[in-house]
Amino acid sequence: MPHIEADGTRIYHEISGSAGKPWLVLSNSLGTRLEMWDGQAAALADDFRILRYDSRGHGRSDAPAGNYTIERLGRDVLTLLDALGIARARFCGLSMGGMVGMWLGINAPDRLDRLVLCNTGARLGPPELWSQRIEAVASAGMAAVTDAVIERWFTPEFRAARPDKVAPVRRMLLDTPAAGYAGCCAAIRDMDQREAVTSIRIPTLVIGGSRDPATPASMAEELASSIPGARLSILEAAHLSNIEQEEAFNDTVSTFLRA
Repeated sequence: MPHIEADGTRIYHEISGSAGKPWLVLSNSLGTRLEMWDGQAAALADDFRILRYDSRGHGRSDAPAGNYTIERLGRDVLTLLDALGIARARFCGLSMGGMVGMWLGINAPDRLDRLVLCNTGARLGPPELWSQRIEAVASAGMAAVTDAVIERWFTPEFRAARPDKVAPVRRMLLDTPAAGYAGCCAAIRDMDQREAVTSIRIPTLVIGGSRDPATPASMAEELASSIPGARLSILEAAHLSNIEQEEAFNDTVSTFLRA
């Protein structure tokens, strides 16, 4: 299986799209696998060489015990890029993946051409919420949080109309190793990039969801206003806007990345 070792942890990845085209890295949300990007990998395949990966603690990547940090998750991406000989790439991350994208934009701007930050924030509190979630999965497993998460990730209308789209995401959540989920929850809990994001100078697009209770549209607006020159797009969706508004999401991202 295609794994690369980062700090003693095996990170699973897949490559698709068109050889010779610009590289695009897609980084998943907390509790999902790289398959959350299936709709984007298909739509963008002609224009990009696409690198998807399972974040540390998720899917087919290893899930070491203990707290992770956003820096560690960001350095996992740099290790992947180095191992694959990718000097520069475009980067699109959603939720936790967007937090990783911010870290890269702040700390490794020479590796990125363009940055897309979706349904995310530079600070996502309160810390007590994340500590409670860590305790819940430690004592009762992923089933303890899955139903509540799904309700935040998709609007009621979408859940009713597209169970075929919701069911695979629910399965991803349930299959996520509790230790990996908890480790990433700690990374989000302890993150505060609000001041640092003002230093990002890479062309950046921020996408929010008008019905996102996890990272509200106001958070997207605040993030976009903090990054000089950032563009903002608000879609009629909850948290996983790339799935709920797949066509609009793909058009928005493709137009920005190809500019």
